[in-house]
Amino acid sequence: MTGFLFVTDLDRTLVGDDNALNTLNQQLTDHRQKYGTKIVYATGRSLLLFRQLTSQHSLLPPDALITSVGSEIYFNPNEDIFDSEWAEIIAHGWNRSQVISIAGNFSYLTHQPRSEQGLFKISYHLSDSVASVVLPQLKLALHESGLDVKLIYSGGKDLDILPQKADKGLAVEFLRQKWRIDEINTVVCGDSGNDISLFMVENLRGIIVGNAMSELREWHEANPSDIRYISTGKYAAGIIEGLQYFRFILFS
Repeated sequence: MTGFLFVTDLDRTLVGDDNALNTLNQQLTDHRQKYGTKIVYATGRSLLLFRQLTSQHSLLPPDALITSVGSEIYFNPNEDIFDSEWAEIIAHGWNRSQVISIAGNFSYLTHQPRSEQGLFKISYHLSDSVASVVLPQLKLALHESGLDVKLIYSGGKDLDILPQKADKGLAVEFLRQKWRIDEINTVVCGDSGNDISLFMVENLRGIIVGNAMSELREWHEANPSDIRYISTGKYAAGIIEGLQYFRFILFS
């Protein structure tokens, strides 16, 4: 058995079943100590909201933390400084003030709290009832202004606008290459639309937990893969099921 790169979303993926989470934590701790397995959290949360979550649930200290839908990477979540190398990569072509100006013309967009706005992320609430109309119009307006950005809509309400080179999947690839971990020794876990980029990275094993939202399930059905596992178990129990299926960890 060898070490691997374990990447997981937090809300509704890793977190949601404390008993299963404790079981998974014990196995991951043992595997990290014996084989050097690396643990990465990839979340839509800001660093502030990640810290709040750690006060509510037992989370292992990660080897790296990807926050704000992939727009920030922290190697020490106790510090407020995100990785400058990743920031330099995604900064190219990004014009935050111009994006805000254009988005301001769309009345259906309402700003998320200030804590969820970042240097490389602008976040809004957008009702699912109008999203299918508003999103293409917004994308066109941004494109016509020469802005090469990425729109990520998830949960039927959350819209994040990022630099084109930023998302969870691209951030994982940055870490995987930095640590020189093979694709076949990397597994990603998620439940919602903002996790799709994790599963889009070629040759990575993927675990979609049993409580996954329809937006992710529908994407999977349209883009099937034999190295992606759909768990029946929910939250951390679904992750355990997937890790057993791929034989990354053999639970007793």
